[in-house]
Amino acid sequence: AELTPTAESLYDSYAAGRARRESYAEMVERILEPVRRGLKVCAAFYGHPGVFVMPAHEAIRRARAEGHHAEMLPGISGEDCLFADLGIDPGIGGCQSFGATDFLIRHRRFDPSSHLLLWQVGSIGIVDFRDEVLWNRSGLGVLSRTLAATYGERHEIVVYEADPYPTGDFERHVCALADLESAPVTLASILYVPPLPERASDPEMRLALGMSAKAG
Repeated sequence: AELTPTAESLYDSYAAGRARRESYAEMVERILEPVRRGLKVCAAFYGHPGVFVMPAHEAIRRARAEGHHAEMLPGISGEDCLFADLGIDPGIGGCQSFGATDFLIRHRRFDPSSHLLLWQVGSIGIVDFRDEVLWNRSGLGVLSRTLAATYGERHEIVVYEADPYPTGDFERHVCALADLESAPVTLASILYVPPLPERASDPEMRLALGMSAKAG
């Protein structure tokens, strides 16, 4: 606000009970309106503007379709913070990342021997905007039971929340899958499910790649 007195917040596009897609559509129009008037516009979003930020992608797509120059600059996402704060290397064993609602309703295939990240676990199945910190606790129960079918109820998980400020600290709550429904989850929480034991490598594939048939 000090650098740009004309800056405005898009948060008031949200309203309790209003479908979030309607709010996102309004945000896109509010971004594009001054662009169409020939002004230079910068829209700043939390974390990475391309990660779970539909208005950013849609505003850029529409602006380009209308003949305007538009680009997205990368930021630091909650996933990036999680890798650093929890000491996880996604290159070891691989990493899968899904929106929690999408993961459930589409029965996404996943490899339990790889790291699993589930976003927006605090709003599972909710399409409107609400004022509460957690929008659907019962949805956590559905997710818990679904994951327990693969990992077991006692599998240890982490409810993680990055701090939005560089001087702050992250939140981490470790519990068993069976206890997820009562865990301290917010809209900003990411669920990290550690992998089950690594699967054995294929000796024939190792040989085809010029490696030793026996894993070292």
